[in-house]
Amino acid sequence: MSTMNGKAVLVTGGSRGMGAATAVRLAREGADVAFTYVRGEEQAREVAARIEEAGGKAFPLRADAGDAGDAAGAVEWAADALGRLDVLVNNVGVGLLGPLESISLADVDRVLAVNVRSAFLASQAAAARMEEGGRIVTIGTCMTQRVPGPGGTLYTTSKAALVGLTKALARELGGWGITANIVHPGPTDTDMNPADGPYAEGQARMTALGRFGTAEEVAAMVAFLAGPDARYVTGAEFSVDGGHAA
Repeated sequence: MSTMNGKAVLVTGGSRGMGAATAVRLAREGADVAFTYVRGEEQAREVAARIEEAGGKAFPLRADAGDAGDAAGAVEWAADALGRLDVLVNNVGVGLLGPLESISLADVDRVLAVNVRSAFLASQAAAARMEEGGRIVTIGTCMTQRVPGPGGTLYTTSKAALVGLTKALARELGGWGITANIVHPGPTDTDMNPADGPYAEGQARMTALGRFGTAEEVAAMVAFLAGPDARYVTGAEFSVDGGHAA
């Protein structure tokens, strides 16, 4: 059953991994989907084709989330292209892991710009274009709830900030009937962190289920939060992590 017929969605970082899976899943639910990408034009075309095969209209846009103008401008462009904006999925992010002493100021600026500032600016722009029933869903990480080892200080800092952003947005926008929630994926099989990669076995052992998740499993949670059954859910954190934080 299509739960999002007529809805207009923007997924940031939608050309691969969890973003692509989310874009296609929401198209299958009946939505038209705009998505951003910063490189990989061929991948973006492939995702657009999958969205159209699923029955939705696809609107790919090249945008750099690390650029403040692009972060907010992508929302304005998407709302204009789609004719409205009902759902924003803040998915875009960069992962930078390494010893604390190896992190440079440039690293800090880039990670916080892409992972935090872009989500803030996109949410701010989206809230101005959404009507009652609008949804903001942000992708966090299981590492905000359990940091299993060293090397994740900057990345975890950036994703933890999104928890605060989500809860504050829920309070800020609740009076307009707009919800805000955050999804925390665990180890998930993507090209950035493949289930057969050199560190995969250890990551899988950290979960209660003993395996990696799939991008489609994360997308299913996003689809729920974007759909009609989640209209009374806001300011909440949802783990799709195989029990990583259990």
